[in-house]
Amino acid sequence: MSRYVEHAGNTLGATIVAAMWRDAIANGHVISTDATGALIQPTKAKDGRSLGCKKGHFFTAVVDADAVLFQYVEKHTSEAVQQLFGAFRGVLQADASAVYDILERGPPKDIDDPDAAGVTLVGCWAHCRRYFFEAALCRYAVGVQGLLRIRAIFAADRAGQRMPRAERAAHRATHLGPLFDEFFAWTRDARATASGNNLATKALGYALNQEAELRRVLVDGELPLDNTRAERALRKIVIGRKSWMFYGSDTHAEAAAAIFSLVASCRLHRIDPFAYLEEVLRVLAYWPRDRYLELAPVHWARTRARLDPDELDLQIGSFTVPPADPPLPR
Repeated sequence: MSRYVEHAGNTLGATIVAAMWRDAIANGHVISTDATGALIQPTKAKDGRSLGCKKGHFFTAVVDADAVLFQYVEKHTSEAVQQLFGAFRGVLQADASAVYDILERGPPKDIDDPDAAGVTLVGCWAHCRRYFFEAALCRYAVGVQGLLRIRAIFAADRAGQRMPRAERAAHRATHLGPLFDEFFAWTRDARATASGNNLATKALGYALNQEAELRRVLVDGELPLDNTRAERALRKIVIGRKSWMFYGSDTHAEAAAAIFSLVASCRLHRIDPFAYLEEVLRVLAYWPRDRYLELAPVHWARTRARLDPDELDLQIGSFTVPPADPPLPR
């Protein structure tokens, strides 16, 4: 059973999920990303001794409202980030990890300029809030004051949440812009008078170091204030590893990432993952390689409606591939 799941995962990863990644990098506007660790069962040493598990990592990429993707990498490094997102030309929302800095090396990018090349990094106000929350727990006045100011920022943004994109950008400029100015002016004043290496100075330092990235949500009304959707996507892996403990090999982890991608994307579009996988695994063998994206969960309802229902009802049998449709909507 596990060998079948591995084979299915690697097949789906090399076909549908690979097409989803290519589409995300080529056409995505906003990608939210985060990473978490994973234990990989080692092979035995040459002398027969058992070795300890090595550590790998899963990256997630929540692509607009289209897909939730996962990718396994052996090391959480700048090189891995460059390989995943180096060709992306949109907005990448992430935490302040130094591994993402490689994406912005060179001339500064301006997301107002459609011809600007490269990735634009956007910060996460939830991460910023977390530092002030930890300071507040330890009874630092700076922590409480920071939380109140960040609360006001989120409240002002919620007031414009249902507005169209252009109106929301104007709303943010009018209502969030002054709050940002006030917050960072207060942060600079508080940091100038704070001393020592503690949770209060750590919170202030994080906010100041991330000021440019945190302010970028003012430019585009579609940018979320925080990166919590990527954290929520990883949560199931974090909870799940308490049960499965480790992956059998790097190949097993890669297969798992492909299956995670399709299951999470199905849930995003309210598709039954089991029914989707059961059907798409039968259809895949007959589908043209240059049209694998049509089988992605975001397009599956449209694609499925064009299939022969009698062929879908059969447990075994071939499929008639319909002609290619016009370009898929995003």
